[in-house]
Amino acid sequence: MNGFTFQLQGARLTALSSGALWWPERRLLTVSDLHFGKARRAARRGGQLLPPYEVAETLFRLETVVDALRPATVIALGDSFDDAAAADEMGEAERLRLLRLMAGRQWLWVEGNHDPGPVSLGGAHVAAVTVGPLVFRHIADEASGEVSGHYHPKARLGLGGASISRPCFLIDGTRVIMPAFGSYTGGLGCKSPVLASLMAPGALAVLTGPSARAVPMAAVG
Repeated sequence: MNGFTFQLQGARLTALSSGALWWPERRLLTVSDLHFGKARRAARRGGQLLPPYEVAETLFRLETVVDALRPATVIALGDSFDDAAAADEMGEAERLRLLRLMAGRQWLWVEGNHDPGPVSLGGAHVAAVTVGPLVFRHIADEASGEVSGHYHPKARLGLGGASISRPCFLIDGTRVIMPAFGSYTGGLGCKSPVLASLMAPGALAVLTGPSARAVPMAAVG
């Protein structure tokens, strides 16, 4: 699959154009911020009405990458559901599609700030998980070899008088901050103070989309 390969604390990882992170040596796939149920949560709370297709769209993208790579382990890196009620509101057909993806492999739900993990769906529920030299958690801390999510980073890149905006990975020698994998998730620009403070000088932004494109984080909006 199309991606940008890099080293983090000796681990050889690939930031895939889909927004997932692949560690081939461990057959470990990581996705962050699926936010299943975002449209239903907004409707339930009387907020903005969104087209009711985000669960199906996110599931389709997840199925595509899992079926292609056949990982032994999947880490869902927090905010897998938009709130605690969203897992219960998932339709039966959607639930069966997700359970098919979980079958026969280790599936780890990392606790996010939106949800504690869907306890009715099986899998293991953890606050964070360490695999070899890397630690996976929802919100960035101070650890070396850290893979996190939460901020939904996005990058804007000028192209011949026009510009494109894409979800992106942020990568430096210490950490990776992953893009949101879910649909309708929005994002935080790379130049935001919180992201600028977390990433070291020389950090890269790897834009997702048709192909994974790595550019200096300082060069994007």
